[in-house]
Amino acid sequence: MTAVLVTVLVALIAIAGILMAWWEQDWRAMGGLARTRVVTYWLCTGVVSFELAAGGLWDLLRIEYVRAMLAHLGYPSYLLLILGVWRIPGALALLSPRFARVKEWAYAGTFFDFTGAAASHLLAGDRAGSWAAPLLLSVITLVSSALRPPSREVLKPTFNEQPRLGVWLLPIFMVGVMLVVALLTLPRGKAL
Repeated sequence: MTAVLVTVLVALIAIAGILMAWWEQDWRAMGGLARTRVVTYWLCTGVVSFELAAGGLWDLLRIEYVRAMLAHLGYPSYLLLILGVWRIPGALALLSPRFARVKEWAYAGTFFDFTGAAASHLLAGDRAGSWAAPLLLSVITLVSSALRPPSREVLKPTFNEQPRLGVWLLPIFMVGVMLVVALLTLPRGKAL
């Protein structure tokens, strides 16, 4: 059930991203490769944003799963509050239009978060399954950053035109849906 919910959510994020691409640029004028790039960008961004939103909510709720994981890695429990507070705005920054510099910070923070998690598991002597997932998320974060459309890059900001209201409301709605799915998919019990 959990895998189905997450898969459906990521697919909906990709569809919403295509709608945003339609609003932000001329989708009809794009070639097949450009469209594939946009779809791949939104799939990767959806995965990373969901992980940030769900992880942030789980951290803020201090569920037993994340408390046990943090204790296993040797980190203090207050780190959950710090990580949780920054992850949800990070998800929103990656999904929102404009603010390219903030997106750069969000990508950097996300990459540091995921690589730090991978290194922590590796240094704690955990099996490959524990550190491979955050390492894969680090790679997906890099792919998302590399495939950003021109309207979302720092080097080519578009300050001349105001995006439509839907372009602003859709990311807020998407993060809200992510938080609901995160609540519905709370892990039970201890992490290890």
